[in-house]
Amino acid sequence: MRASMRLGLLGTSAALIATALGATAAQAEDGGSGDITIDKVVVNGGKPVVVGTTNVVSAKVSVTASDDSGIAETTYISAFGPNPNYAQIWADDGDITCVKVSATTSTCSGTLTFDPQASTGFVNNAAAATWNLGTLVSANDLDYIHRDAATTFKVQRYSKLTVNASPEPVKKGKTVTVTGKLSRANWEDNEYHGYTNQSVKLQFRKKNSSTYTTVKTIKSNSTGNLKTTVTASTDGYYRYSFAGTATTPPVNAAGDFVDVQ
Repeated sequence: MRASMRLGLLGTSAALIATALGATAAQAEDGGSGDITIDKVVVNGGKPVVVGTTNVVSAKVSVTASDDSGIAETTYISAFGPNPNYAQIWADDGDITCVKVSATTSTCSGTLTFDPQASTGFVNNAAAATWNLGTLVSANDLDYIHRDAATTFKVQRYSKLTVNASPEPVKKGKTVTVTGKLSRANWEDNEYHGYTNQSVKLQFRKKNSSTYTTVKTIKSNSTGNLKTTVTASTDGYYRYSFAGTATTPPVNAAGDFVDVQ
């Protein structure tokens, strides 16, 4: 078994793993024995796991549990999205480390990996969703607890946003045309495609200021492109700002400076 199973294992591979290692979190029912409790579960510092088209993304998971006899180990940590997307780590592989907080409480940690270009890879863009984080924890007195959804977290498609303001320079009172594009990762072809029909704010920051203010809100077109006009008044930076959606994180374009003469 590899140290950290890649996202998207499916079909025969998943069946073989389940046979070799026993029921996975997806197959097991919530249950347990004794007075052991799971007190806290944190995935990726509480932030969504954002995956692009190339780089492997690592997400730290910590499970804090308590029992009057002390915690022996966290046997596995499993993350499950829309079938068949999942990732797992196992104590038997040495990939889950438990640290005592007190005589009765320990925090066990491991790292899930999400690879958009693994041979089994993301099956499709439906993986951008709310995932369940399951775990099995055992105590020194053999008490145990299993939760199929000890917590939830989001997996999102990495987003990009560009901006270009022209002409540069421009005379005061003349029209500035601001174009750009909102795009996001597509896990079916590992390319970036325009994110259509999304509300995006055009913002402006005066030269020597650190604060952007919203000028207007427009929508991306059928290819994710953005275009609008404003009247030039003073030197400053234009940018587009996207607030994000459930499947796509927020993103700001780098400001484009316009010299007003």
